[in-house]
Amino acid sequence: MFSPALKDLAASLRNAIIPILLVLQAIILPAPAKAEDYLQCVPFARELSGIQIYGDAHSWWDQAAGIYQRGAIPAEGAVLSLPGYGAMRLGHVAVVRKIVDSRTILISHANWSPIDGRRGQIERKVMARDVSDSNDWSLVRIWYAPIGKLGTTAFPVNGFIYPTRPAGKDDRHWASAKPERSSRPPNRALFDRRLTTELAQYAAEERPADAGPKDLIGELLDRVGS
Repeated sequence: MFSPALKDLAASLRNAIIPILLVLQAIILPAPAKAEDYLQCVPFARELSGIQIYGDAHSWWDQAAGIYQRGAIPAEGAVLSLPGYGAMRLGHVAVVRKIVDSRTILISHANWSPIDGRRGQIERKVMARDVSDSNDWSLVRIWYAPIGKLGTTAFPVNGFIYPTRPAGKDDRHWASAKPERSSRPPNRALFDRRLTTELAQYAAEERPADAGPKDLIGELLDRVGS
């Protein structure tokens, strides 16, 4: 049998060691990542396209109505809008960077493919392909980095949001660099200062050096022969 003195000593040691172990656990084991801890698709698309819409990606299409031009034809600089689908409950937005052919475009977006096991990564000028029967861009497959090719899932598409405001036939114009916001900004900061700086840097690198005002709607009309 242990003496009362030894029992008291053991209890004291235990009480002293437990807090130390808890501190070590907090240091060694990282906390689970939250959505706001990594880059989301929405702020990247907003920064790159100049389209000032806030809120989850699935809400962009409806929010754009009456504020920005929308359509079913891809154009460079437009935002590809996906609704919530399956496990992708919040939808997705990506910016069109190049038209390859009638069924293929290159897009830049964030938080699609996990890269090196990390979420929130930026992918630049990766492929998205129209797989709809009618070639109407209602269904797409998107490049998925972990398998090094287009993903197997065909995602429904809302359409494309063009960074231009509605105008008369003879009064088409490029939206200003800072258009009026079409919805309230988020109530909480999405990023700390470091991430915000990186976001602006990545978006600046994506923009062509000779970028200038464009008439995207005019270009679309030319392409469809209107």
